[in-house]
Amino acid sequence: MNLNIRTAKAIDCPRILELINELAIYERAQQEITVTLDHFIEAGFGENPVWKAFVAEVDGKIIGFALYYIRYSTWKGSRIYLEDFFVSEAFRGQGIGKMLFEKVIEETKNGNFNGMVWQVLDWNEPAINFYNKYNAYLESGWLNAALSTDQVKAF
Repeated sequence: MNLNIRTAKAIDCPRILELINELAIYERAQQEITVTLDHFIEAGFGENPVWKAFVAEVDGKIIGFALYYIRYSTWKGSRIYLEDFFVSEAFRGQGIGKMLFEKVIEETKNGNFNGMVWQVLDWNEPAINFYNKYNAYLESGWLNAALSTDQVKAF
């Protein structure tokens, strides 16, 4: 197995979106995906990119990714927010996820950010067990809130 972890490029976006779809199926939320490929590429590689990512390739095919952006907390300062972190099922258990996750930790450290944050579904025991290996603090008591594009337009 020829494994390579590298920074994502615009040409990778169609494959990353395929993996995002796989993740949404796993999280039982496929219907929630509304981003278009054009918007995804623009948001990551346009004039004002808002996200970055690392990809994991095996024999030249992208089989995992870690997508993140910089978030600002009035309590903690600048932190990396790990938006999505995913490895295709056939490649799990081989240390690829560990390598991707640790690449984002390195980015956090090298960028002098005040930490790294992410979310995990409370039923996703494999992910929770993975994060526990890093002694991650799993916070309770917060609820996610959002307004959709349609809700914002209707305001």
